[in-house]
Amino acid sequence: MRNVIRRVTTMTFTFLLQSPPLPISPSPPQFSLSSSPLSKTQRFITPSQGSRLRTLCTKVIIPNMQDSGSPPLSYLTQREAAEIDETLMGPLGFSIDQLMELAGLSVAASIAEVYKPEEYSRVLAICGPGNNGGDGLVAARHLQYFGYKPFICYPKRTAKPLYTGLVTQLDSLSVPFVSVEDLPDDLSKDFDVIVDAMFGFSFHGAPRPPFDDLIRRLVSLQNYEQTLQKHPVIVSVDIPSGWHVEEGDHEDGGIKPDMLVSLTAPKLCAKRFRGPHHFLGGRFVPPSVAEKYKLELPSYPGTSMCVRIGKPPKVDISAMRVNYVSPELLEEQVETDPTVQFRKWFDEAVAAGLRETNAMALSTANKDKKPSSRMVLLKGFDENGFVWFTNYESKKGSDLSENPSAALLFYWEILNRQVRIEGPVERIPESESENYFHSRPRGSQIGAIVSKQSSVVPGRHVLYDEYEELTKQYSDGSVIPKPKNWGGFRLKPNLFEFWQGQPSRLHDRLQYSLQDVNGNPAWKIHRLAP
Repeated sequence: MRNVIRRVTTMTFTFLLQSPPLPISPSPPQFSLSSSPLSKTQRFITPSQGSRLRTLCTKVIIPNMQDSGSPPLSYLTQREAAEIDETLMGPLGFSIDQLMELAGLSVAASIAEVYKPEEYSRVLAICGPGNNGGDGLVAARHLQYFGYKPFICYPKRTAKPLYTGLVTQLDSLSVPFVSVEDLPDDLSKDFDVIVDAMFGFSFHGAPRPPFDDLIRRLVSLQNYEQTLQKHPVIVSVDIPSGWHVEEGDHEDGGIKPDMLVSLTAPKLCAKRFRGPHHFLGGRFVPPSVAEKYKLELPSYPGTSMCVRIGKPPKVDISAMRVNYVSPELLEEQVETDPTVQFRKWFDEAVAAGLRETNAMALSTANKDKKPSSRMVLLKGFDENGFVWFTNYESKKGSDLSENPSAALLFYWEILNRQVRIEGPVERIPESESENYFHSRPRGSQIGAIVSKQSSVVPGRHVLYDEYEELTKQYSDGSVIPKPKNWGGFRLKPNLFEFWQGQPSRLHDRLQYSLQDVNGNPAWKIHRLAP
């Protein structure tokens, strides 16, 4: 990324982009903290120097080699990458620390996109003495906040304030720094992810100690061609360390990362990347720069700091499986009342930080016994049942009017848990629907009026036009009337099943069924075979 100040003797700078190759993790490795002496052998290219370090290559637009059907991507030469950095840090007013922060955040976001901390928590960031190493330090800080357990190997430190500040930030978070001598020769036993942030596009020549040995260790881990399931995975920042910025791994003996995070735009060497995960990071290239260099780059989704390049790797669906590791779910440990047990699990799911813990699959069937399912949001539950709201004339509303029984399914992945609930369904009192409707944001109230749910509409513009008209109509803050065909349903459970994933598919399944005991309803608990 902003390699306009990259280390080197004869080099320039280029932004890179590449294509796509977190559960309880093992305890982190035990290392003694040690600090290496500061090195002043690092050299940096200033904007004025960069203009003298030209190559004869020119930018090209090449179809993504991982997906010939994808839109074309621009690949930058070393010269053009350096020029873009100079522009960003000159007339466009970016500072090196701003660009480094954005680069490191992009790398951390890319890692979190693929390698979840529940499964890949132990991260080793190997950082070089230049800007690429700074990207690695910033990425490690963000990964710490994302829930990972980063370790830093930073052999050749620089005394520049920017870098010493990054080290201080990591020290304040108690992120361990590990010396090269304290690293195990076989890195595969102690780490799940290795971030290769040693050298960027401006590096030239053969890596010198200790980086030559560190690169050797990464190469020896495993070649990508051998398996898609190796541990640890290697994530290279900008370009794989040791690669030629334009020719790539021309001797075919270098690092073969599982993920490459190109910054700003891909370098020419990115064409040679064969791993399964290639991401582009940065999201700071202004239109004027894109137009000047005729950059063909993908759009970033939503608020993301990274975007995948090319298609995800092909996978054998039949081989996809997770071996669950969870506490046992025992009959003597659960609540006698399933609603109380559900509340316990629901609260634990909320505490775990799951997104939309109240999301549930609602399955209904019409009078012809034809089933249908969709995701809805639970809006309340107690001993009387589970409540959600909808348009009574929707597909689910129509099904429930013909066949007033339904099934609910909650799935909380991070906890390896499911809860199934079945029972008859009834509409809740109109007063309850009215109260809830007016507790919603005004935009949602208007949306409920606009949407004739499940009916055919000629286009999205029809919805927008009616929404805008109603927004103006009620802009005075007056009460928005609840549609007569909108309200709540309540499922009154007669069956619960609590599912806890376990190793070797020997899952725990406890079923609560409502039975008549001496003329009174009572819950009976049975264990079901997995």
